[in-house]
Amino acid sequence: MSDKYSRILWVCVMLLALWSPTAAPANDKYPLEPLDLSSPRATLNSFLKTGDALYQTISDEHLWRAPNHAGVARVLGLGVELERMFDLSAIPPAARFDVGRDGFIYLFEILSRIDLPAEADIPDAAAYANALDNKQAGDKSLSWTIPQTEITLVRAAKGPNAGQFLFSSSTVARAREFYEKTRMLPYRRALPVKDYAEKRHYLSVEGWMISSRTIEGFPDWMKRSVYRQAVWKWIALVLTIGITTVVVVVIHRVARRGLSSHSHSAHLRRLATPLTLLLLTSLVSNLANQQLTLTGWVSGGLKLVAEAVTYFALAWIAWTGAMAAAEAVIASPKIPDQSLNAHLLRLAARAFGIAAVITIILYVSKQLGAPLYGLVTGLGVGGLAIALAAQSTIENFIGSLTLFADRPARVGDFCRYGKDPASGWQRIGTVESIGIRSTRIRGIDDTVTTIPNADFCKIHLVNYTLRRRTLLLTVLGLRYETTDDQLRFALATLRGMLLAHPRVIDDQPRVRFTGFGDFSLNVEIRVNINTSDRDEFRAIREDIYLRVMKIVKDAGTGFAFPSRTVYTSSDDGLDFELQQDAEAQVRAWRAVQELPFPTFSADYCKKTRNTLDYPPAGSKSEA
Repeated sequence: MSDKYSRILWVCVMLLALWSPTAAPANDKYPLEPLDLSSPRATLNSFLKTGDALYQTISDEHLWRAPNHAGVARVLGLGVELERMFDLSAIPPAARFDVGRDGFIYLFEILSRIDLPAEADIPDAAAYANALDNKQAGDKSLSWTIPQTEITLVRAAKGPNAGQFLFSSSTVARAREFYEKTRMLPYRRALPVKDYAEKRHYLSVEGWMISSRTIEGFPDWMKRSVYRQAVWKWIALVLTIGITTVVVVVIHRVARRGLSSHSHSAHLRRLATPLTLLLLTSLVSNLANQQLTLTGWVSGGLKLVAEAVTYFALAWIAWTGAMAAAEAVIASPKIPDQSLNAHLLRLAARAFGIAAVITIILYVSKQLGAPLYGLVTGLGVGGLAIALAAQSTIENFIGSLTLFADRPARVGDFCRYGKDPASGWQRIGTVESIGIRSTRIRGIDDTVTTIPNADFCKIHLVNYTLRRRTLLLTVLGLRYETTDDQLRFALATLRGMLLAHPRVIDDQPRVRFTGFGDFSLNVEIRVNINTSDRDEFRAIREDIYLRVMKIVKDAGTGFAFPSRTVYTSSDDGLDFELQQDAEAQVRAWRAVQELPFPTFSADYCKKTRNTLDYPPAGSKSEA
């Protein structure tokens, strides 16, 4: 194995080694035997018995010289048993382990230095039988205080410890105060380890990485107490936090280097920092509390900070992970990046992330001791205030939901929207994006119009992209010199051309003489072209118009124009020969009963359809 992979394996082993071992049962012979907490006498005896076992384990020479997983696990298991005898309901969940660990050490030292009453004088379960049966009994009848002290055991009324006698929460909170008053008293009980509560500021019995014998060999200045922690523990804590901070900052900078897009891969890279923060925070917390065995307010404060950072990292992961999942779905070819579907997916991801963050905040607040009901009430009032202040935003969001349900337009559709405010203004363009709040349309003049969704779902919208065909509508103005037969020839030839055109889908092309204008004879052309593409329609229309010009010319007439003509020389007039030809053709149709008015015959339509060359001969697309 190469040196590179050997180093990686070594680092992984060390990281796993920092994780706290599983607590072993205190009773090896009967691991499932419950603690007897049925009375003050039973609880006090169980506490002293378990404390003796803990001190006996700590005093083990082998554990003192070379700590191991099994010995440390037994110490932790006995600590858990002692902690179960405390009422910690008033302590934030995140700090219960540290408060309980310090509390049972102080309390065991106290009970080993003071005179305890005879066992017969301590109430047992039978002494409380009458009080338990009496529904009118007060709380004082279900508690007992050690004579000449303020150390009290109370019977839990509810919760998982209901019916058991525990050291009261006030006793646990004042355990150090009681210890300071009694630590100079001589021991009344024989203990294998003397003054352990004082030695804990520089020893690390509960950790297995550094043996207590090694710590005893440190210089005196490293074992000196500063704020009830040994100097060597402060040094180790500062180094650990410093190295962790450097690692997190380096990974954060490397992960975000050159990161500017919002793709799912970019969001996955953004997960590197919170994942690293989550892992290293847990490792630092376990190192500080299990290996360095910090005590007092330092341990409790570090535990609370670690809990807050851990849940902050979880909230970060939930937010970024939800966005990464949404972008991964959007990256599929069927969902355009700026479509309403994409924005709704991002909105759903953000909503999930916000819900996860709020849930984590409420949970960590509960763990840190904040009143949950007050937080929920505050969120409700705050949510109502935000809703009132963001009425327009909510209205636009509802408008986006309406657009999502009706789907009148999609990204890329060519539409006409609303009414033109002026003759030179055209509200027409391509939908560029449909967001949660607004829709953007790029006009034919390349300007971008942003319309709030609340308004966009109310305006009239003409979606040209959804049409199956395109209407060609135009009016020809022919000169008044055109004779009726010339006009008939032009109309018939125009109809025939459109009927023969392969891109005209009407069975009877509508080409009609519609009336007399101020300066022209008006002929309306109204046909459908089998295309919905705007550019293709323009090419087909151009081809038809060019053919129309030739037909009008062949008919011997011309287009009228709104102008006044002053003749200063003789006018050549119309082409007399072409006029005679057109009239002769109409007389021929009339003679054989084939005059194409008011419509073409079915045989003529069948014979003429699609006989015109399109694209015309000589065009590039013909090949």
